[in-house]
Amino acid sequence: MKKLVIASNNEHKLQEINSILGGKIELLSLKDINCFADIPEDADTLEGNASIKSHYVYDNFHLDCFADDTGLEVEALNGAPGVHTARYATEGHDTDANVRKLLSELDGVENRRARFRTIISLIENGVEHQFEGIVNGTITTCKKGDKGFGYDPIFIPEGYNETCAELGVEVKNKVSHRSRAVAKLCEYLLNK
Repeated sequence: MKKLVIASNNEHKLQEINSILGGKIELLSLKDINCFADIPEDADTLEGNASIKSHYVYDNFHLDCFADDTGLEVEALNGAPGVHTARYATEGHDTDANVRKLLSELDGVENRRARFRTIISLIENGVEHQFEGIVNGTITTCKKGDKGFGYDPIFIPEGYNETCAELGVEVKNKVSHRSRAVAKLCEYLLNK
């Protein structure tokens, strides 16, 4: 069975991708390969950050792997927070501060269109392939819902009337940017 490293230790992410792959590929986490480095994410783009992480694992451990990076891109803010989504308000991952800053910057702004975008960088035998998942939507004027995390309470995906935090994890995972990128990755891996 083919082995593939995911440049993450996020158990939820591992389970989600494993269920899509249906046990046809063995996924390994960073912990499984004894990688405990704090891999930098200092590129100017999501594509660059995903690529940095996947190359780090491939170059240092010589294993096929993939990594992802995700950003929220708000039209009225010229694509911000984008690559800085997780550290929008502070250098730490302060979700509440990020949400407050975004809502403050959009206060009184009519155009609230936004999109979540995930880029996956797969390196297989030294060759990189990238896959993109996008979900379009709008930013609310206040937080709604208590399911989910991050920007979920203020993001309404296109085709829905509720935020991701109101829709719940099961629905969100079916329509999310990450699930769309993962589906493309899995289709590629399973149909080679």
